[in-house]
Amino acid sequence: MGEMATVPQGMRALVRKWTLTFAEKALLRPIDNLFVRYSLIGDAPFFEPEQFSWVTDLEASWRLIRAELDEVLKYRDQLPNFQDISPDQYNLTHDDRWKTFFLYGFGLKHASNCARCPDTARLIEAIPGMTTAFFSILLPHKRIPEHSGVYRGVVRYHLALKIPQPNTSCGIQVGGETRHWQEGKSLIFDDRYPHHAWNDSDEVRVVLFLDFMRPLRSPISLLNQLTVKAISLSPYVQAGKDNMEQWEPLFEKLFDTKEGPKS
Repeated sequence: MGEMATVPQGMRALVRKWTLTFAEKALLRPIDNLFVRYSLIGDAPFFEPEQFSWVTDLEASWRLIRAELDEVLKYRDQLPNFQDISPDQYNLTHDDRWKTFFLYGFGLKHASNCARCPDTARLIEAIPGMTTAFFSILLPHKRIPEHSGVYRGVVRYHLALKIPQPNTSCGIQVGGETRHWQEGKSLIFDDRYPHHAWNDSDEVRVVLFLDFMRPLRSPISLLNQLTVKAISLSPYVQAGKDNMEQWEPLFEKLFDTKEGPKS
């Protein structure tokens, strides 16, 4: 009975894998060159914060975000692992040392989590083209192996919120270039370049992890908007949405209890 129950889940995982492979090779790869050609920010592993006007306001408000993060971290051990939300991440992580707290996933809002972090939600919702936002929590001695994103139409942003000292004990390498997070500061990069990250310290590292649509000239900007919308409707994203909804009852118990975090 138990083995039979696992068949549908395995089939769903297989369908997701086939869908992603087809979409990446047949649909997304061919338009990568268009995004580079029509990009308003150039093509590089890392981008400078000055290229994006909204970064100043976000960095100026980082302590507001950190205060809401500190409340979330009271329940750190009970938070979902990345692969609990997105099963396709099992090739990157399969332990319990990469925790997440999602606010948005490819344009889909997790309203109850946003309500628990109202200042963070307000700030990220002001970012043009924001599609994904969550607290990315790397526990001590967690390493994320090298990998590449599947879609150049979005750009990745990290706002450093809780960084071990010395900050050289954790970092990220993108396209062979290494950077280290500094609290209250931004890192912006193209995740289509091979990249990997690490936290070799005995402390927790947390960033506000965002994806936003790459600034592009028309008419390719419209193509990008349509593609992002299609991705939000794909089995890959919908599976994550379903998993988030399954976590909601646990979040309600964790955050609404008057006794505080459970041990």
